[in-house]
Amino acid sequence: MPEVLGQKEVERLLLAAVKHRDRCLLMTAYATGLRVSELVRLKVDAIDSERMMVRVEQGKGRKDRYTILSPRLLTELRTYWKEHRSPTYLFPNGKRGPISINYAQRIYNWAKQKAGIHKGKGIHTLRHCFATHLLEAGVDLRTIQTLLGHNSMESTQRYLQIRQHKLTSTANPLDLLRFPD
Repeated sequence: MPEVLGQKEVERLLLAAVKHRDRCLLMTAYATGLRVSELVRLKVDAIDSERMMVRVEQGKGRKDRYTILSPRLLTELRTYWKEHRSPTYLFPNGKRGPISINYAQRIYNWAKQKAGIHKGKGIHTLRHCFATHLLEAGVDLRTIQTLLGHNSMESTQRYLQIRQHKLTSTANPLDLLRFPD
């Protein structure tokens, strides 16, 4: 079962990213639920600010899809883009191509270490956080399946198991009653 960071841990992780580009990369991973391969190949023109969507081109299975765009992320990306103005890739390397998956993993691991977070093995953890936090906020599984680009509902249903751990830590209503023993 994938490890998921709590919302406070995600905040610490994002704040630990020193460079604005690195913070934007991690914010984009968390706010969109993209796979790392989709994240590093994300193009500037994939950000649809009018519809508040992000277009994912040729994701897993060579399929296109859309995911949601956070207003907060859009603001951060606009500030970042003014600094970098890459014509093609949102997160370019020095040679006008996309940064590598390994480099994106290193950015995640640096921020995780700086934030003192010990769970979540790779940047893919942010995709798991995206799905789990949406589910905990009441978003239905079918919507999450679409946003993640899963073919099968079975792939998406594993987030129910992660959420089950949260359910077991919920106080039982009987224990909240104040009647004498």
